Amino acid sequence: MKLRTRFSLALALVFLLSLVLAGAVSYLVLHQQARAVVEERIELLMSAASAIRGYTVSEVRPNLAKTSIDDLFKPQSVPAYAAIATLDRLPAEYDEYSYREAALNPTNPKDKAEAWEAEIIRRFEAEPGLTRVIGERPGKSGPVMYVASPIRMTNKDCLACHSDPDIAPPSLIRKYGAQNGFGWKMNEVVAAQIGSVPAAVPIARANQAVLLFVGLLAAVFALVFLVLNWMLSRFIVTPITRMANDADKVSTGNFEVDEFPEREDTEVGRLGLSFNRMRRSLEQAMKMIDR
Repeated sequence: MKLRTRFSLALALVFLLSLVLAGAVSYLVLHQQARAVVEERIELLMSAASAIRGYTVSEVRPNLAKTSIDDLFKPQSVPAYAAIATLDRLPAEYDEYSYREAALNPTNPKDKAEAWEAEIIRRFEAEPGLTRVIGERPGKSGPVMYVASPIRMTNKDCLACHSDPDIAPPSLIRKYGAQNGFGWKMNEVVAAQIGSVPAAVPIARANQAVLLFVGLLAAVFALVFLVLNWMLSRFIVTPITRMANDADKVSTGNFEVDEFPEREDTEVGRLGLSFNRMRRSLEQAMKMIDR
């Protein structure tokens, strides 16, 4: 195998491995950044929900409370209802942004946990120290990332509507019935706050960035490969090939070969000088023998 071929194969192998490694690292880094962006958006969504809940408790509920026990219950005074209803009104471009307070035994049937939400709630029940779950689920336009936090029964006032149907406001019973949302106990996990944001767009942008980076890197590698091959051919392979051919001629007694340029700044140049001296010495020796 020729020197140029060996050099080209070795260089191509190094470039290929470097390209694969750089592509893998950039893929991991950019995808982590994309997921971090999605997670920040979910945190913002959850913070907005918490702010709405707090506002409902401190500002809305006191103004909706009535002295009549029959009018005590107003859905708008429930923090969860207010947060979900408000965030459901996000513009159409945020169609897959969602906030839910899913429960295994909700008062409002709309809050009934789906299968994947129920698994999260049961996990919070089984692991008391767990305060956050981050995951991914399929969506209409691609993967959707979610963040979930447990909701525990810590406020005794909530038991007025969730402990026993007999003591619940009649207006609540009329609206939702007496079959759901009761039997809650203090300190148990009754629901989970779940914020979901689509991850398809950030991940697609990350993939485009990876492809662009790998493409540019491949172009740079190709240019470097061509330049190095040209330099190898110009300054090493061509002079050495000529020396080999001239050495064959000299070895058969043909001294009619051109001398190499006298350069001492490179290893190949010094090799050319040595070849010139050897040819002259051999030619002189042959002339002396002929005499």
